[in-house]
Amino acid sequence: MNTAIILAGGVGSRMNTDNIPKQYIQIKDRRIIDYCLITFQKHPLIDRIVIAADPIWVPMIDESLSRFQVDKFIGYSNPGITRQFSIFHALQLLEDNTQDTDMVIIHDAARPLVSPRLITECLSAAEHYDGVMPVLPVKDTLYRSKNKKEIFELLPREELFAGQAPESFRYGKYLECHYQMSKEEMMTINGSSEIAYKNHMNILLIPGEERNFKITTTEDLELLNMYLEKETIN
Repeated sequence: MNTAIILAGGVGSRMNTDNIPKQYIQIKDRRIIDYCLITFQKHPLIDRIVIAADPIWVPMIDESLSRFQVDKFIGYSNPGITRQFSIFHALQLLEDNTQDTDMVIIHDAARPLVSPRLITECLSAAEHYDGVMPVLPVKDTLYRSKNKKEIFELLPREELFAGQAPESFRYGKYLECHYQMSKEEMMTINGSSEIAYKNHMNILLIPGEERNFKITTTEDLELLNMYLEKETIN
C-alpha cells in the first residue's frame, strides 16, 4: 500500500498574493495544488491520498477533488505548527489502517510539476532502503561563514546536494521517528528526510529534476507559467 501525503498547509508568507496561500493560486485553468493532485491520482503505484490542509481551504480543495475525480483521496489532516508537525498529523491519521512496511510518499502542494517518473523512482528504489529522497547537485561554490562577513570554511561541492520532494519512507519506522522526538526537537526539523536520518533510517539519494521546483516567490510563478506554456499537462 502506497499513500501520498500532500502538504498544503503553508501560508506562503514570502508572496504577495492577497492572503491566498501559494498552493491555491490559480495558474492557467487550475490551482497550483491541482497539478500534483492529478499526477498522484493518475499514478498506478499510488493507492491513497491524504491532504494536510487548514479547514478554511477544504471547500476549495473539495471542488478540485470533484472536478478532477480524485477518488484515491481518503481524508484531510490538520496542518501543524511546522511542516514536520503537519507530516506527523497525516501519519497519525493513517495509524489504524496502514502496515509498518507500507510506504508513504510526502510531497509539497507547492511543487506542481512533479513527474510520474520521479514518483515511480521514489517508490521502486525503496525496496532495500527505509526511504528515498530525490536530490540535485549543488552547482555553485559554497562557503561557510560564522559572522556572515568572512569565510570560515570552503565546503566540498561534490559532496553537497539539495533535497527535493516527494520523499518516500517505510511507514512504521518513519512514524516511530516522530514519537521518539520531543516537541522541541521536532521544531528544529526542516526537511522530511532530516528526521529519518537523525533516527538512523537508511535513506537512498536518487537524481531529482530541475523542473520539480517549489513555488516560493513571484519569480517561481513566472517560471511555472513558462513551463506550462511549453507543455500540455493532462
